[in-house]
Amino acid sequence: MSDQAPPDSPEFDAAIDALERQLSVLWRRARANSHRVARQVHPDMEPAAYGLLAILQREESMRLTDLAANIGVGKPSVSRQIAMLEQLGLVHKQADPVDGRAQSISLTEAGRTRLAAAQLARKEAFRNRLGDWRVKDLDALADLLDRLNQSYAHEPPLH
Repeated sequence: MSDQAPPDSPEFDAAIDALERQLSVLWRRARANSHRVARQVHPDMEPAAYGLLAILQREESMRLTDLAANIGVGKPSVSRQIAMLEQLGLVHKQADPVDGRAQSISLTEAGRTRLAAAQLARKEAFRNRLGDWRVKDLDALADLLDRLNQSYAHEPPLH
């Protein structure tokens, strides 16, 4: 027996309503946590910039247009965030080795160090909250969140 209800059914609507309520709570809590984590990196850093730092950590360096495309936000928004991060000494720009007209953005040593310390604190907070969860439940949640994130992957960027 399938538990797949048609998208126009009352059961599907109820499930979407429950999901929306839980995601709203999660987003509010995640926003508050993002403020705390951003302040751990630098007291003047905006929370949205944390994600940019994490991408630069993973990719080592990126062009502004690629960074904007990676997070699905318009180039002007990312440009403002990068300018702020550069003023805080967390990122720096250099000529792109492939295209000298473009600039490549990467973390400074201070940016790497501060981001790593904040990530360690964040990981410890997750351990404290989720320490009684089974690994298979954590994996299932991560897989479902990945599936949800992938469903948003092809939306046009916000400006």
